[in-house]
Amino acid sequence: MTEPGATPGRRAGYRLLGRAFDYLLHMRPAEWPIMAAHTALGYCLAVGREGLASGAHLGPALAGLLLWVICLNGGTLALNSAFDDDEGDIAYLRAPPPPPRFLAGFGIGLMALGQLGSLVVGGAFALAYACCFVLSVLYSVPPVRLKAVAGADWIVNILGFGAVTPLAGWLATGVSLRAPELIAILAFGPLFGALYPLTQLYQLEEDRRRGDRTLAAALGARSSLAASIGAALLAFAVLGAGAAAMEWPPAERWRWMPLAAALLAWLVLLVPWYRRAEHLDSRSHERGMYLALGAWALTDIGVLAAWLG
Repeated sequence: MTEPGATPGRRAGYRLLGRAFDYLLHMRPAEWPIMAAHTALGYCLAVGREGLASGAHLGPALAGLLLWVICLNGGTLALNSAFDDDEGDIAYLRAPPPPPRFLAGFGIGLMALGQLGSLVVGGAFALAYACCFVLSVLYSVPPVRLKAVAGADWIVNILGFGAVTPLAGWLATGVSLRAPELIAILAFGPLFGALYPLTQLYQLEEDRRRGDRTLAAALGARSSLAASIGAALLAFAVLGAGAAAMEWPPAERWRWMPLAAALLAWLVLLVPWYRRAEHLDSRSHERGMYLALGAWALTDIGVLAAWLG
């Protein structure tokens, strides 16, 4: 029941679940730690260092995280795969199996189940979940399929993954929003605007064959990377505004250093990539995308280090 050359993990999964394992693979669990960390960022900013030490609001935060990561995000990725019918590597899933027959219904059902669970977590969290549920369907499902509309695909991801995901982690706690932290959370919108084109560069030819006019397909590799650099600079300008609103005393100016290190990581990756863009193959672009995930993680860590000290 496994494909030739399948990894040991996949072979074990097929032995345990049979072809139902295809559904789990299309939820792309390799992305779950990244999504969980990004959602948890909002929780950490909401409760602060003392709240983390005491486990404040931990129960609803964990419930919200599981619903957001597994039901909403996993369901979204399954729904996306159902209509993409990819043959080559996709983000967080190498050599994807053919989409199972009921994958679209499975994805929507999983998101709907999470929507019901979100009502238990709280009204503000449930509203954020509902907004992203709608965006997910509009993004993936024809005839709207915003994924195939250059620019619209970018905006959906800036809003959903970038800004609303950490905001949902905060909203699950029930803690009132505060301006400096909210500004920091919103900065992750343009930061995902920097990351999103990078997830498409190694799929350019396949997207063009399918007729999907994604942002990267419309701009090409070099202009996509220029857009990524611009979005990253905007993100760190917004983070700087949030940091300034914290009014750290002179003795705590070191808090700016983790943000500066994260910005440097993005520029060290993106600027040389931009210069070589036209000479790189799909494998090189794919490696660059995974390196960008490291820069993303470093930014999450940098924000926590700066805000929580």
